Amino acid sequence: MDPRLAPLEPPYGEPLAVTLASMMPPGMPPLRLFRTIAHNPRVLEKIRASNLLDRGSIERRHREVVILRATARCRCEYELGVHVAFFAAKVGLGAAEVAATVHGGPDHPAWSERERTLIQLVDELHDTSALSDGLWAVLRRHWSDEQLVELVVLAGFYHTISFVVNGLGVACEPDAPRFPRG
Repeated sequence: MDPRLAPLEPPYGEPLAVTLASMMPPGMPPLRLFRTIAHNPRVLEKIRASNLLDRGSIERRHREVVILRATARCRCEYELGVHVAFFAAKVGLGAAEVAATVHGGPDHPAWSERERTLIQLVDELHDTSALSDGLWAVLRRHWSDEQLVELVVLAGFYHTISFVVNGLGVACEPDAPRFPRG
């Protein structure tokens, strides 16, 4: 699919250049997603402010499992590819786990017991926009209240990002992996 909005290209005006630079590691050009959202600088600022990639209450590996599963369920190849390229190996997610986020279920052998609950959380939220009482009881055995809030918001945030990417037709980053084959 061709992008519906072309990502902005440099040179950027001063406020936008500062915002885009703040969203990336030093020396790395801004992602297509950010340059596309930059058509509306106010929305870009809101997205930047909503970033949950800092050290929150959940382990980085678990955060990436939620992000990869949410983006896989939304068929958002762009965002899954960016997270695989930037974070998967750093948090100990190998090819089998990445493939399981796209093609496996909570019973896939790649997942620990706690990770199975994350897959179930994302799947129930995706399928029903809610969590069943049964799953909530299981989640409470593995995660604190603080972590549960973060996990639900994280899944919702990456649904939003997936909607933005898919709705605007953001093209995959050139070096980012694509969906693994099933």
